[in-house]
Amino acid sequence: MKNSEILKSIIESRKSTFPKSYSGGNIEKNVLEEIVNSAKFAPSHKRTKPGRFKIFEGEEKLELGRKMAGIYKEITPETQFLEKKYKDIMLKSEQASAIVSISANFSGLVPEWEEVASVSMGVQNMYLTATAHGIGCYWSTPKMINYLSEFLSLEENQKCLGLFYLGNLPEEAKENLF
Repeated sequence: MKNSEILKSIIESRKSTFPKSYSGGNIEKNVLEEIVNSAKFAPSHKRTKPGRFKIFEGEEKLELGRKMAGIYKEITPETQFLEKKYKDIMLKSEQASAIVSISANFSGLVPEWEEVASVSMGVQNMYLTATAHGIGCYWSTPKMINYLSEFLSLEENQKCLGLFYLGNLPEEAKENLF
């Protein structure tokens, strides 16, 4: 099969798969690193390389889930608060094998939208690499990310753009990929 055919197949197979569909277990360390490292190959104007990605696994991943659930409880008016949503936030962190925080470092050298576009291209690289490995994933942008700066140790010129959930897929789901 030609490289272009392989790439076309991976692109056409790429989709968001939510944690409730993951089969559990850890993702092999080298595969997880390859997925996240692929984001570094996204182009950026003036080579600012704005993408900042941090992997959360194990207890750190659960702590992130608890933090987001706490933020949801804190910022949601009592009349709009849903116990199910609160529990689902933590459940997603339990179901995922890993969570990667997606942040942008704004250099001031180019318009911010260009750096957001570069980070987005990096996330697409992660999607494609995960798909090639038969790993489920999706980019989540809940309101709580606006309150994670301190937790993620972000600097003043940085902003969290979302969370990338990753998890192993059941064998039957892998068979439908490509």
